[in-house]
Amino acid sequence: MTSDAVSAGGDPRRLLAEARGLVRRVRLAQRVTWLPLLVLAVVTFGAIPVSGWGSTVVSDCRAVDGGQVCKIWEPVPQLYWLVALSLAYVVIAGGYLRVARARGVDARVLPYVLTGVVLAVVLFAALAAGAGAWIVSDPQLLDPSGVVQVLFRLLTPIGGIGLALLVLAWLERHPELLVFAFGYLAVVLVPINFGWGVHWGGRWHDAPMLIIGGGVLLLGSAGFGLAHRLRRPR
Repeated sequence: MTSDAVSAGGDPRRLLAEARGLVRRVRLAQRVTWLPLLVLAVVTFGAIPVSGWGSTVVSDCRAVDGGQVCKIWEPVPQLYWLVALSLAYVVIAGGYLRVARARGVDARVLPYVLTGVVLAVVLFAALAAGAGAWIVSDPQLLDPSGVVQVLFRLLTPIGGIGLALLVLAWLERHPELLVFAFGYLAVVLVPINFGWGVHWGGRWHDAPMLIIGGGVLLLGSAGFGLAHRLRRPR
């Protein structure tokens, strides 16, 4: 990659300005923000049939005042998320490295990939160990402040995707992606479902949130991809 900057003639301030400008150009050149959003959207949409047809194991139920607490274990969907997210971050890393080599710049994608894989493994281990324990007989027994619900959603794969996007935004010094990541987390953690599918139960109870979360990622991918094309020099 070359720079078109004019020689600073030894002026430290101009040298610093040119160096900062070159760093910014390198960061812009190595950004392929649409790629992780697209790959993660595909993974999220793929979880819909897996969640719908996967088995649910309920065990270790015990009575509490006004309700019942059980350990909920969904082996097939949770195994899907572990494998799919791990493969997704490998694909994302490969895409970033390929673009970086083509443009002659470096790509700081390894910390993002490691964060994503570690989050997937930790979430899988936590759920397998019983972090999915939930009051199933009376939802009114949950923390009325909603803190428990928010923390529980954060410990889900779609919550982990948002955390990984925050890491990517930090690595790329990408304020637009940072705003998008917080918006995505707001949709996932609140959750914002526009009233659609709120009464769905049984095996398809996760489908509305997965469709909305995947849709947000897909729209984000399209938006960042369009912005990248418009910014690319002709």
